[in-house]
Amino acid sequence: MTLSPLLEPTSFDDLPGWRADRHGEAFAAFRLSARRALQKPYKSGSLGIDAGAFEEAFQAADAAETLDDEAARGFFERWFLPCRVIPEGDGSGFVTGFYEPEVAASPVRMDEFTVPLLGVPDDLVKVDDANRPDGLDPYLAFGRSTSAGIVEYFDRPAIEKGAVGERAPTLAWLADPVDAFFVHVQGAARLSMPDGSVKRVTYTAKSGQRFTGPGGLLVVMGEIPAAEISMQAIRAWFRRNPHRVDEILHQNRSYIFFRFAEVEDTGMGPIAAAKVPLTAGRSMAVDRLLHTFATPFFVDAPALRAFDDVPFRRLMIAQDTGSAIVGPARGDLFAGSGYAAGEIAGVVRHPADFYALVPRALLEAGPA
Repeated sequence: MTLSPLLEPTSFDDLPGWRADRHGEAFAAFRLSARRALQKPYKSGSLGIDAGAFEEAFQAADAAETLDDEAARGFFERWFLPCRVIPEGDGSGFVTGFYEPEVAASPVRMDEFTVPLLGVPDDLVKVDDANRPDGLDPYLAFGRSTSAGIVEYFDRPAIEKGAVGERAPTLAWLADPVDAFFVHVQGAARLSMPDGSVKRVTYTAKSGQRFTGPGGLLVVMGEIPAAEISMQAIRAWFRRNPHRVDEILHQNRSYIFFRFAEVEDTGMGPIAAAKVPLTAGRSMAVDRLLHTFATPFFVDAPALRAFDDVPFRRLMIAQDTGSAIVGPARGDLFAGSGYAAGEIAGVVRHPADFYALVPRALLEAGPA
């Protein structure tokens, strides 16, 4: 593969704050991806970072014990070289945040718990070039199987009005439709059950339509100033306007279906698109069509201080993706699980510079 011109080689000395980062944390997250990729390789992104070029670094990470910050920095400098990621057009890079909510739930419908989290309906099918019928929106990756063929699946308003019926299992019931919506947005949640147990649900499929966020709608409607938009501001608006919740949320036609997942390590996040548990403050969602999972990215967002009250300059590992994460210089930072993580993730909307750490073998080999 040929490396994209959107990846401009530079040096570690040009990365602001590179030497001050806690590289051991990033190495631990990277090693999770290394061990997974050695069993089942990731696909290469279209910017030319060939997944196969990671193999030696993966083997070295798999063989290593936990590394302190200095040793971990040496590891990344040995196996990689940085490339500045050029944003599309005249724009700049941009980061947002996501987290794993913790919400009260019930395994059965009760007076307080009336909002379902659904599993996969039995008539939902994946759609690709092989089975896509003529005329079906090429964006749609899922559809509904009918006797007449595959059609667009029911959207959020229809599903919430009962269109799916008994075709989908209800995994749990929540008390608040806004909480349920943000579980959909984050794609995972820890559910605190009445018996004291904790269950985890995570994304497994969706109805397929395009995502429309409530924040953008409320800004366009003049309800919240653009400079003040955050998850906290959106939630506050819904609390003040409970009679308008459906009006806003139903404009997002996309609907998420879930499955149960084990909570094997309470200190780690859910297993995401790269098939490894997410690490708070070190895992990042990227545009998987462009980028290759397991790629380390040094993110320089000096105006962002929500994580630890200092300018955000951290090495992150590409371990997830999302429908709203589009473009080469775009990242979604995983803040962790629970309320405190939500308070961080909800305010992350900052310009950022991205530096992809590219396997040396790709850069030192020269053009293909």
